[in-house]
Amino acid sequence: MATETAAHECVSEDALQHLRSYKYSSVDKSLISRYILKHYWNGFVELLPLWLAPNLVTLLGFFFILGNVILLEIYIPDFVGPAPSWVYFSFAAGLWMYSTMDNVDGKQARRTGTSSPLGELFDHGIDSLNCTLASMLEVAAVGYGHGKTGAFTALVPVLPMFFSTWETYHTHTLYLGYFNGPTEGLILACSIMCLSGFYGPEIWSTPLVKFFPSYDAYLDDVTFRDLWIPIILVTFFVAHLPACIVNVARARRAQNLPLAPLFKEWTPLLIFVISTIAWLGSPYSYILKDNHLVLYCLTMSLVFGRMTTKIILAHLTRQPFPYWTIMLAPMIGGALLVNHPYFTITGTTFGPVSANLELWYLRAYFVFAAIVYGKWAHLVITSICNFLGINCLTIPSQPASTEKGAKSNGVVANGTHKGRRD
Repeated sequence: MATETAAHECVSEDALQHLRSYKYSSVDKSLISRYILKHYWNGFVELLPLWLAPNLVTLLGFFFILGNVILLEIYIPDFVGPAPSWVYFSFAAGLWMYSTMDNVDGKQARRTGTSSPLGELFDHGIDSLNCTLASMLEVAAVGYGHGKTGAFTALVPVLPMFFSTWETYHTHTLYLGYFNGPTEGLILACSIMCLSGFYGPEIWSTPLVKFFPSYDAYLDDVTFRDLWIPIILVTFFVAHLPACIVNVARARRAQNLPLAPLFKEWTPLLIFVISTIAWLGSPYSYILKDNHLVLYCLTMSLVFGRMTTKIILAHLTRQPFPYWTIMLAPMIGGALLVNHPYFTITGTTFGPVSANLELWYLRAYFVFAAIVYGKWAHLVITSICNFLGINCLTIPSQPASTEKGAKSNGVVANGTHKGRRD
């Protein structure tokens, strides 16, 4: 491996040295996770065999989401439905199992004495990939369709995920509030899916006045769908983003460092958001018109997954903040491609790109993203495993004395969200 590549990807010998001194830190204020789900997770992990590697537990949870995405493509390709009731129940079950696995893999790591910094990176990487995929299930469960509202719902989770990662990079602590996405947000999503299974997705387009007749003067014909985007935006801009900024500001103040220069680190997210709006919102784009939202979200899961996982890797290895990933370049290109009529010189005959050309561009982008992400993930995981002398998806046989020593090592609980659960 080239020295330049190792340094750029935060896996040089000097960077990896910091893994040995890394300590996981988290703050979780959720009352539900602390007083209810904690007991469920403690009981569930005892069902897992001791030969099952913690990272494999994380991966198995992700497979539940991938299975649900396949069901979505088969039964609700238009994101409207309705599909058979069991499909919506399977969405809820899959999302719940993903969350369960995501919260017990750290406990499994401690049971098997295999805790390592790779666990946090692996967990965070899977969470980043899952952002848009799990949200697609919610789009289908509510019956939003493949319009702009559906695309917004599928892609908006990247916002809180990015800023939580940015916050963790600077504070070295994962903060979760009294109401947070991994706990209360997930329970709400599962509840919505179950209600769609019971009553059908049309319940979300029913005027709220039918359920609350005494508020007729205020509700008029407003439906849950009408309130969804305002609720999401208010929650993010009023609760989540300010809290992230405040926590980072406190950490910087403690070090006598300014906050303002850090705002330029939002650049990759701004590129992601602006390119998405310019691409999918263009009147010349056929992605949403021809129902290719699944392919777009699959591609963006890889792009966003690498973007945020590079940040957490830089955090683990104490490297400079990564401002750029090459996987954003085709995204900018796609936005420019479909919007080129705005820049076409008057008198030329080159018109808007065809739906077929745009689709093949998106397909090529997905293949490119999958190859780049796969090669990068293999490089990072292999480098960390070789440096720490560990396996990623298996637990090597070792003497009892060695296993006991590993259990007492206490480097980090295996996972981004797990250390806080114990």
